[in-house]
Amino acid sequence: MEKVKEPVKEEREHVLAIACGIMSGVSPGAANSQTQRQQFPTPSPFSFSVTSTSWSARPSIHHSNLFLRFLVLLFSFISALTLVAPSTKKKDQQSPSFTQYPELIYCFIVAILAFLYAAFQLFKGICDIAHRGILISDMTSDYLSFVLDQLVGYLLVSSSSVAIPIIRHFEKSTPLWKGTIVSTSMSFATFLAVAICALLSGYKLCKRIVW
Repeated sequence: MEKVKEPVKEEREHVLAIACGIMSGVSPGAANSQTQRQQFPTPSPFSFSVTSTSWSARPSIHHSNLFLRFLVLLFSFISALTLVAPSTKKKDQQSPSFTQYPELIYCFIVAILAFLYAAFQLFKGICDIAHRGILISDMTSDYLSFVLDQLVGYLLVSSSSVAIPIIRHFEKSTPLWKGTIVSTSMSFATFLAVAICALLSGYKLCKRIVW
């Protein structure tokens, strides 16, 4: 008998709530929605909503990350281009090619790898803003970005350190000497941008693991 009385009591309380809403000028549907809001708590404002995929809905760290990836893309492209440009031979003036030096070939390969990696990260960041997680899941992306940022940063430092001794063997004011200096400078600037990206990736990964 006690089990039968409990549902009846709950129905009476529900009817009483609707009646009080009608008397106070509130429709039964609004009163019912108010009771449902009390039963189900509202989500946290920090939680991500599926519908809020616009540019303004993303935190500022994502915007900074995209800007840094664009800088890596630009600097690595200039670094590779300045090595290739002096290698073009003219009829009157012959300039040595960077392909004659294994160290400069290594710098060129690292610049191309950094360019492709930055293009991938930039494309993924834009896809995440438009459609969250459609390319790679967030957890996999955090781990992958953290590891690859460390690897690309190490390659850029090693390529810059290898190119510096080669500059001393070139004759000054030659096209390849100027191109190597500009390429090394751009490679170091690319490393700085990748290092900041690695710090942001580490912050996002620690926030995911700890918090």
